[in-house]
Amino acid sequence: MKKIFVVAFMIANSFVFSQSGAKIVFKDKDNTIDYGTVSKDTDDGVRKFEFTNTGDQPLIIKNVQSTCGCTVPSKPTGEILPGKSEVITVKYNMNPGPIRKTITVETNAVNVEGGMVALKIKGEVIVKPEVNLLEKKKAGPMQ
Repeated sequence: MKKIFVVAFMIANSFVFSQSGAKIVFKDKDNTIDYGTVSKDTDDGVRKFEFTNTGDQPLIIKNVQSTCGCTVPSKPTGEILPGKSEVITVKYNMNPGPIRKTITVETNAVNVEGGMVALKIKGEVIVKPEVNLLEKKKAGPMQ
């Protein structure tokens, strides 16, 4: 009797862990993109989060929103078929200072709690010092 219970338990668990449905897997480690240290003058602030539907049903990205208006995400339209990859594009407005923003993605994926995924961007935007060509250079000790 005990063996039957153990076998039944194992079969039930295999059904739970092999859920059928859409599954979203992002390419970036910890769903984070690090801008590093960038300059507003040389970087447009656009980054892409690549993901794949590893499930057996079409994946739907229902909504994508940022924690503030300085970060504008855009989502793919339509269904992402099993085995296909897509991107969520994020544009940060490159205000000088640290970057610490979260983008929330609402999906029909069964491999994430409630279908919700948090994407993060981090880094720092610096302002390059302006060089004034008309400013007199400081004289060195030999001049």
